[in-house]
Amino acid sequence: MSQLFTPITIGNVTARNRAWMSPMCQYSSAPLGEELGRPNDWHYVHYPTRGWGGVGAIIVESTAVSAEGRLSPYDLSIHNDDQIASFTKLAQLISGTGAVPGIQLGHAGRKASGPRPWEEQTLLYPSGSEIGWKPVAPSPIAFSEVYEEPHELTEDEILGLIDSFGQAARRATEAGFQIAELHGAHGYLIHQFLSPISNQRTDRWGQDRMLFGLEAIKAVRREFPGVVAIRLSATDWCEFTDDPRTGWTVEETRTFINRAKEIGLDFADISSGGNIPDVKIPAGPGYQVGFARELADTGVPRSAVGLITEAVQAEQVVRESADVVMLARVLLSDPYVLQAWRTRLREKPEFAQPYHRQLMRS
Repeated sequence: MSQLFTPITIGNVTARNRAWMSPMCQYSSAPLGEELGRPNDWHYVHYPTRGWGGVGAIIVESTAVSAEGRLSPYDLSIHNDDQIASFTKLAQLISGTGAVPGIQLGHAGRKASGPRPWEEQTLLYPSGSEIGWKPVAPSPIAFSEVYEEPHELTEDEILGLIDSFGQAARRATEAGFQIAELHGAHGYLIHQFLSPISNQRTDRWGQDRMLFGLEAIKAVRREFPGVVAIRLSATDWCEFTDDPRTGWTVEETRTFINRAKEIGLDFADISSGGNIPDVKIPAGPGYQVGFARELADTGVPRSAVGLITEAVQAEQVVRESADVVMLARVLLSDPYVLQAWRTRLREKPEFAQPYHRQLMRS
């Protein structure tokens, strides 16, 4: 019997299987006006389609907790109550497919106000432009030469952002999401606070680089009754390459998870990298899976992510390394790929009923 297609219960939420849709930015929301940051027809088709394809849970793309926290001007955000209705519709559409609706709450920090991936990779939206703004960060260190130097956050601004995470979680609760995942990976704001590469403060937010992330988790936990998760970059990769810089490490990730579970963290989504533009990452099939396996001793349920593209590979991951696999590009190329995976793992396909007869005959 396949382990991948068995149900899993985390906290008070049960998903029908362990193959989940990873959050992937769509850069498809309005950058201005009343529709700024809201999901639209693109999202209302994109996400439920993968739900009908059979994933156990869907984590909606990184959704900014403040307007200035968007990675690009075209990202989702959930920073005011007027946006709740559009997110409610999205959560209901996902739930209607049998998948658990989740949402990733984040802030891009020094990576904010950047270009979409298919646009020229120079800073297209600087502060002062019609739809751009000045990014913020723990320290005034730009991510790379094409990014604007960020404003160094003050104490009051940091406290305000922590509250923004809590208010975003409240809105996600009202919208009907059952999983709230903080984005603490890939060089975004929480990761920027965690890593000595980007956090060179001398106050309490620098003396304890984990503090901002932990306080953000507390704020979300107070407002969200479902599963509270966090995506973490397990390492900046300096420790595994010939890079002489001191970055965020696997051992620090272990410490962070152990501290976070004491304040209500239910789930850890383990990724890596993203905070150093020129570090050499040896990417390949399942290259991040070992980090999820190494962090098993925290006792917190974990997912693995990163170039997991085959049925047998995913099955091995949930048997040996993680509780859940997060699937990304493979679901973009084929929303119904899990039905083929079920066949390969000797499980009966579970097509949406309108498709069942035709696809089973083929």
